[in-house]
Order: sequence, then C-alpha cells, then structure tokens
Amino acid sequence: MADRETTPDNVCMMQAFEWYVPADQKQWQRLASAAAGLKATGIDNIWIPPGCKAASPTGNGYDIYDLYDLGEFDQKGGRSTKWGPKEDLMQLMKTAKDVNLGIYWDAVLNHKAAADETQKCMAVEVDPDDRMKEVSGQYEIDAWVGFTFPGRGDKYHFTGTDYNAANNKSAIYRIEGNGKKWSDDVDKEKGNYDYLMFADLDYSHPEVKEDVKNWGKWLGTELTLQGVRFDAIKHFSEEFLLEFVEVLDANFGPGWFLVGEFWKDSLTDMCAYLERMHHKFSLFDAPLVYNFSTASTTEDSDLSKIFDGSLVQVEPVNAVTLVMNHDTQPYQALEARIEPFFKPLAYALILLRESGYPCVFYGDIYGIKGDHPFPPSCGNKLPDLCLARKLYAYGKQNDYFDYSTCIGWTREGTWDRPHGCAVVMSNAGPNEKNMYVGIGHTGEVWTDVLGWESTEVKIDDQGRGMFTCPGTSVAVWVDSKAVGRDKFGKFDANIYKE
Repeated sequence: MADRETTPDNVCMMQAFEWYVPADQKQWQRLASAAAGLKATGIDNIWIPPGCKAASPTGNGYDIYDLYDLGEFDQKGGRSTKWGPKEDLMQLMKTAKDVNLGIYWDAVLNHKAAADETQKCMAVEVDPDDRMKEVSGQYEIDAWVGFTFPGRGDKYHFTGTDYNAANNKSAIYRIEGNGKKWSDDVDKEKGNYDYLMFADLDYSHPEVKEDVKNWGKWLGTELTLQGVRFDAIKHFSEEFLLEFVEVLDANFGPGWFLVGEFWKDSLTDMCAYLERMHHKFSLFDAPLVYNFSTASTTEDSDLSKIFDGSLVQVEPVNAVTLVMNHDTQPYQALEARIEPFFKPLAYALILLRESGYPCVFYGDIYGIKGDHPFPPSCGNKLPDLCLARKLYAYGKQNDYFDYSTCIGWTREGTWDRPHGCAVVMSNAGPNEKNMYVGIGHTGEVWTDVLGWESTEVKIDDQGRGMFTCPGTSVAVWVDSKAVGRDKFGKFDANIYKE
C-alpha cells in the first residue's frame, strides 16, 4: 500500500495584546511566561504589539516614532517601550523559540509621530472628505516633520501632515515640492486615502524606500520572527509594499507569514487588493467581524447566512478570520459590538471549520483592562475551543446550515487524526441536529468537550448521531475516549497574577 500523506497540523494565532494592557513595561515578560501554556492549548503563533519606540512611554506603538528603537535608546520619555525594554523582548524571542511558538511582528510603516522639531515647508490644505480637492492656495507652514532621533540620528521625507505650528491650525496638509503628491496606489476612499495620521511617509522618495527596506532586513536579522502583520496597508503605496515583501523573501525565504490590515467592509475592494498584490499575503476578514456583530445584536438573525459576503467564503487561503481585535474591542473607534452569548458561537465558526486562518484575541483569552474592564469571554472556554481545533477539527466537513436559528457541521477525521468532531449551535432556544460523522465512528459515545451539554450521544450504525446544544450557545461533540480529552480545562488565564 502506498504511503499515506500526513495530515497537516491545524494552526492558530493569537493577537497578543489589547488596547488597554497596563503601561507597566511588563508585557514582554507576561508573554514569555505564558508561551508554553499558549502552545499547549493549540496556539502556534502570536502577533505581538508594535515593539518600536512610540511617541510616549504609554503609546501602543501605532503612534510610532523610531523604527530602529526596540526599547534600547533613551528617547521620548524613556528607554523602554510600553511593552518592555529590548532585553525583555529578546528573552521573549528565546522563550518562544524554545517552545516552538512563532512570533509575528506588527509593522507600522505608514507614518511617524512625535517629531523632534518643526520644519518650514510649502503645503496646500485639502478637503478631509476628498483629499484630491484643494481648499487653499499654496503657502508656507511650520510642520512637525523634523525627525533627528537624538538617541542615534536619521532623517525622513513626508507627503502630508495635520498641524501647522505657525498658526496652531489643524487641517490635512499635502506637502508641496519636488514632485510631491499623494501616492496613486492607495485606497480611493476619501478620494485618496494616502494620508491617515501624523506625518505621512513619502514612499516615492528613494531614501525613504531604501531605509525602510533596510529596516526590514535588519529586523529579521535582529529578531527571531515567523511573519509580519502590516498596519494600515490601504493608506500607503502598494508598489512599495510589494517591493518590501520581495526584500523579505530574498533575505529570509518565502516561508514568513504576511498579513495586512485592510480594514474595510467591502469584499470587492479586498479581493481586488489581493489580486493586485498577487496573493502574496493574507487579509483580516473585516466583513466577517461585522457579520458576527450584526448576528449577535439583531433579533431573528439568520445563522445559515453567517458567512455571506465574508472574505473567507471566497478567499479561504488568504483570509485571516477573527472575532475581535484592538480596534473593534469595546470603547475603541471601530468598535463592533458582539454580545457575550455569541462569542463562543463566533469562535467555533472560525476555529473548527476547514477554511481560513483563525486569530483569537488576547482580550477574549485573558480579559480586558482599563476603565471598562471585561473578564475573559466564552466563560473561559476559548482555550478549550483552540485545543479542540488542534486535536479534532480534521477531515471531511459536512455542513448542516439548513435552519436560521440552528446550524451545525461535522468533521469526520482522517487516517492519522481519526477522532473528528460535531458542532451544533443555536442563537435561540435549545436545539438538536441529526448529523453524519462517518461510519468509522459507529458505536462510539460522544460528549461535549465544553461541558455545557451533560448528555451522551451514541453514534449509530449509519455513522450518525442526534447532537444537541443549549439555548443561545454551542456544543462541541467528540468521542469520549478520544486522545487528548484529559487536556481540557487546564489553561491558566491569570496572566496578570492577580
């Protein structure tokens, strides 16, 4: 008999921060301590927060000041970043490598913040809602675009800013001179969405392009990484991003995982972007997040249509599926409210199906801090859902998306991942579905790994079972004797040691 192919391991990533993580410079330490536990519960890679020096010691890194300062130089109020000093970052890299937990870097390449000095330059004001429309003549402004990096020294070039220190006026200014203009190859929202915030980097300038490419080569040599998350990609040059990806491929091989934040509830625009970028990386499935939000907050929502209009439905290989992130979490600008009862359903939908690369949220694993704290979601069962993905969500998928308030699916298992699973969920009252799990499971007794259903299901001689779920909840059924059942309920979510 010919050798059978080994079933690829299901992988899962975690966004390793939320917006309100305490600014105590201990996040790198916390993640290092949690690394082994995360790996054991089925999380293979973590997307860490922007680790470059921010505008202040409390900045989350999207207010980026210096790409080359990873918490090493005494700049902008201190040496460490919000997340910790460079030494702690390097220890996290070592610890993660030791337990085979991959790390994805969050690259903020669109802009720079907290300039060291103002510089006089010619500019025109543009309409905030149509950046191609000038609303003033050209005049001289005093712009915060002078970056000297006193800790080490450097310089940059910019296309836009949002403040004139000469008259204290806030507006969107397009900087003039030397053929400067907005990048053509950006999203067309607001006419041209090159400018997002702070001092907008000019990727038409060869010095800027060369420096950022060199930074990419330096970063990959300095740190042990398995991938990059690119921030705000619809706001800067697609041509440059392709060149940057080619630099990474040439220096570190094509094995790095690359994902971009193209946050837009437009499937057409997202697919067109992937096409223009030759499918060299993935995108976060923003439309799916909004589907989850609508389903959880709308009476009589139709679960059978939950994937309609999502990226994962049409680009299953290039979609990173998620439920929440730092921008959509409560009290953030892009908040997409998802009711607590729906979180386990949403996570089951991204973790236990065959399409997409799921990303779970730190705030749902460990809870959210800040003025409006939230406990871990899913009744602390999200780690168990991740583990169920790692152990059992393999093989042929049979869908039962045949009723608006109750859907289900099964995974039959494979020759080397034989156990499989059955998932049933309801956004109304308790319900049940008769589903096929495979003739090979005949006679097995299945139970809910989450423990929310206390009954047993015996698989009949047709390979079928009647699987139930509680009201507004989900059940994940697996053979009660399956390898790994003893690993559930063991995750330590007390990352803050409180």
